[in-house]
Amino acid sequence: MKSRVLLLGATTIAVMASGAANARLELESKLPLVVWNWSGGYIGGHVGGGYGRTSFSNHYGPSIYGGIVESPAFLAGGQIGYNWQNSNWVFGVELDASGVISEGTNTCLAHSGSVVSANCKAGPNLFATGTGRIGYAFGALGHTLAYLKGGVAWQNNRGDVVNNFEAGYVPQEKTHFDYGRLGSVIGLGIEQAITPAWSVNVEYDYLHFGGPSVATAPTVQLPPLAILPANTTSLSSNYHIAKVGLNYHFDADLKA
Repeated sequence: MKSRVLLLGATTIAVMASGAANARLELESKLPLVVWNWSGGYIGGHVGGGYGRTSFSNHYGPSIYGGIVESPAFLAGGQIGYNWQNSNWVFGVELDASGVISEGTNTCLAHSGSVVSANCKAGPNLFATGTGRIGYAFGALGHTLAYLKGGVAWQNNRGDVVNNFEAGYVPQEKTHFDYGRLGSVIGLGIEQAITPAWSVNVEYDYLHFGGPSVATAPTVQLPPLAILPANTTSLSSNYHIAKVGLNYHFDADLKA
């Protein structure tokens, strides 16, 4: 008798649960699917890394070492922006700032290979960009955004140019530089919505900067033996950076 009652109760519970599930599915099928919309403001943070190259022009002649300082770069910072979506197309603007840890050194200004040379050190400690973005939202509900970006960039680059000690002819001297410079940036990325208010993205950026003229100390040329006076070198730099970011969207639709 008890087993029959238990069996009847279990069967009743199963029927009720199945009916509730079917009712829920039927109700959800009647609700409109809300497509994700990227319009609105956002703020977030990022981390990343890459490498850079700072080139030193050689006023003594072609440099046998190339006059290029390569430096790995590690960075972290934040971004703020705004998007406008029209159909699947998304247009936006973004401001970005990053603190950078980067430094490299190499022989530079080397013409004769032995005495006409210096040691150059360079590396940025700050990047900032202002860019426009154009992207395309895809996927069943538009949760994924692929985009291109481009605009202006600013860096602070610093380092030293130290002439080699010239056996008593010219004392070892150092020129320090620490400057800000405006340049350009282009990039591409993909962003994925993970909740109505949060998204993650991966991005690649290429940054290019011209540079100022930096004084160089006197050095020695041999052969023929000559004391070369103080001169200048012109700098330029470029960087390849990959970043991972997390964004919070202020105007997120909680039904999406």
